Amino acid sequence: MGFLSDTYLLESAAAETLYAEIKSVPIVDPHTHADLEEIVANDGWDDIWEVEGATDHYVWSMMRTRGIPERKITGDASNKEKWLALAAEFPNFAGNPSYEWIHLDLKRRFGIEKPISEATAESIWTETKAQLATDTMRPQQLLADMNVELFCTTDDPTSSLEAHEEAERAIDGVDVRPTWRLDRALHIGRDSWDEFVDDLEQATGTGVQSFSGFIEALEQTHEYFHAHGCRASDLSLEQISTRPVSQRRARTVYRKALEGTNLTPDDVADFQAYLIETVGRLNAARGWVTQLHLGAVRDYRDELFQTVGADAGGDVSKHSIDLADELVYFLNEFDGETDIVLYTVDPTQYPTITTIARAFPNVSVGPAWWFNDSPYGIEEQLQYVGSVDLLANHAGMVSDSRKLLSYGSRFEMFRRTLANVVGEMVDRDRVAMAHAEHLVNYLAYERPKSLYGFE
Repeated sequence: MGFLSDTYLLESAAAETLYAEIKSVPIVDPHTHADLEEIVANDGWDDIWEVEGATDHYVWSMMRTRGIPERKITGDASNKEKWLALAAEFPNFAGNPSYEWIHLDLKRRFGIEKPISEATAESIWTETKAQLATDTMRPQQLLADMNVELFCTTDDPTSSLEAHEEAERAIDGVDVRPTWRLDRALHIGRDSWDEFVDDLEQATGTGVQSFSGFIEALEQTHEYFHAHGCRASDLSLEQISTRPVSQRRARTVYRKALEGTNLTPDDVADFQAYLIETVGRLNAARGWVTQLHLGAVRDYRDELFQTVGADAGGDVSKHSIDLADELVYFLNEFDGETDIVLYTVDPTQYPTITTIARAFPNVSVGPAWWFNDSPYGIEEQLQYVGSVDLLANHAGMVSDSRKLLSYGSRFEMFRRTLANVVGEMVDRDRVAMAHAEHLVNYLAYERPKSLYGFE
């Protein structure tokens, strides 16, 4: 059996047939962390570490667990030192999706099939460096090679979206959309929230010393994003709480925060609940999708946060959140009013969000997120959603990637796993092949386009 051969992740003839159906369909990616300025500039990269390791906290985490010093991860070591350190430990990454993604990147984009190791590190460094110096490895050409039709970036409401305006002029054949990412607005009581309020006033020219001014300014950014093609909001919260909160109560908490008064947990929860409902109303009015990423505990490891900063790989999953109780108000308030996509970082929450999706036709289960974005995690989720709700109602795939080179690899892993899950149904005489072919085509391409209104 080969390594990443044509039958990679495909365990039957039916799975192979189904994957052949979707292998080459265009990529529609509703959620990325793309560096759009990098793509617009189209300058490319100098070396394989810059491509595969410099921005990827998944890789950083695995390197740390193998004892590689921080200097050779996010520190002042040269890129070559970092690559050699990564490569020397790479055989020990086997079983983790990063092992497969990076090997797929090498095979699909560079034509390099040798496994990464200490013995091959130098030759891979040299071969990839030479290829990265060519025009064929520039970001915009890679988007074309990976058959990316559309992708959405993740953007703070205060963004000018200048890069999106430039992308519309500079990038042919790819539709690039912003996403209204509201995290900073909800983190009332933190320094980042104070900074957000100042940035919001500067971006909109609207005074935010009053709560009504704050809401008006947010509405302006929502309208501005819509004019630039945005069709979805997003927010990520460790613990969500939705309930009816009066404008008067939210205004009182807002004033306390501006005055620097310490907020109680109830203050924070009430303000967030009011703002989440406001987001729902704005989205419903403009036909946007409401994306909720739930349960990630950010920057859990103090030392890492203090020395490296946020989004450095020190995040963990939280099980003890009651999604059914905490979402019930929002879900009923916006029943049929706005499409809602739920992502949960803890797979034990799948039964809750899947049964919610079964009860509410406007709610979809988002793809296996973060720690679950592996053949094992994707397969487990697809099987559960397909048996409890409808697989056709799954939201489809997103890359959630900070690395442009991995868009193709992440979608390939999803599509192969999807083909294998549905192929097993065919092999067990549970599904007619014609219906199986329709299902995988629908989930791989048509479903995200229709769900997010990209058609």
